[in-house]
Amino acid sequence: MGKTNAGVESNELNESILTKEEGKGKKLWKKVKYQLVEYHSLPAYMKDNEFILGHYRAEWPLKQIFFSIFTIHNETLNVWTHLIGFFLFLTLTIYSTRMIPNVVDLPTLKHFPDVHKLREDLLTCIPSLPDLHKIRTEIKTTFPSNWHIVELLCNCLPERFSHSNHTDACVLHSMKEDLANMIAPLINRPITRWPFFAFLGGAMFCLLASSLCHLLCCHSKRLSYIMLRLDYAGIAALISTSFYPSVYYSFMCHPFFCNLYLGFITILGIATIMVSLLPVFDRPEYRSIRTGLFLGMGLSGAGPIFHKLVLFWNQPEAVYTTGYEVLMGTFYGVGSLIYATRVPERWMPGKFDIAGHSHNIFHVFVVAGAYTHYRAGLVYLKWRDVEGC
Repeated sequence: MGKTNAGVESNELNESILTKEEGKGKKLWKKVKYQLVEYHSLPAYMKDNEFILGHYRAEWPLKQIFFSIFTIHNETLNVWTHLIGFFLFLTLTIYSTRMIPNVVDLPTLKHFPDVHKLREDLLTCIPSLPDLHKIRTEIKTTFPSNWHIVELLCNCLPERFSHSNHTDACVLHSMKEDLANMIAPLINRPITRWPFFAFLGGAMFCLLASSLCHLLCCHSKRLSYIMLRLDYAGIAALISTSFYPSVYYSFMCHPFFCNLYLGFITILGIATIMVSLLPVFDRPEYRSIRTGLFLGMGLSGAGPIFHKLVLFWNQPEAVYTTGYEVLMGTFYGVGSLIYATRVPERWMPGKFDIAGHSHNIFHVFVVAGAYTHYRAGLVYLKWRDVEGC
């Protein structure tokens, strides 16, 4: 009987030891399983850049992937460069909506004390004015589309001026200038903003899609396929919407060319997205083709830019915006060239696994190019707000 009890206790002890060892084994397996691996250990769909030799996450569950945003691996800077860029453009979008004046209904004259000041100055300093009917005719010629404002201002003058027989060209000219200065804030209404905000939306979509792609692509082959297509769609959206402000505000007074250029770049962007859905599109050997396709989209903007310079060669705003656009194209072009040639990691494989490899640099150039185009957009808005067509 004692031997039986001893045998039972021995079995229980052995089971307890085995359970503990299994628990330790599972913990050790988890640690090993979620360790960073080298390039040769990757599944085929993750082998994109053979010059980055280590620090890969491979087929991790989503929980560990989301936590990895705060850890160091070879995608950390790829995630954060565009995530920070996304929040930068989100801030710029919010700032732009607050900065841009609202289009409101025409205020009444009581909100403009300068009108009454002008009336008092006229009564005090000018003994007589030209015929009020002539003043109204002259001002109506100057402001044909805003006669309702001028009518309100003229009604503020005393009735006796309308019966005066005196004429004074200097007084008439001075009064027209004063009225012009007061009317300017009312007649210079803000131009439509949708092309500008379309660009900001495209930039935010591109940056966020890219950040998520670099974070999640290590989960599985299926999710990698989906996220890469989203990333390519984001790039096409950024390039397409970058044309919207420049084309719309350059050719808003030439509807044929405006619609032609906007339609062309939109169709080209949609076609690029459709091509990117092909399964072979994200293979490493097609890297140069991908780069060339997106560069071709960007270079198609040279036509509208040159056309703009021909139309507005004497406008300083046309030159300023072209300078910004050339700088933007330089950022995108240099970044794409670095991405396609995979420098500097091809010169020293394994030395730039964490930071400084081609994709890191490419991301920085993309954010810089998008911000440059934002600055160009502000010049376009100011130009068209003041001058209109």
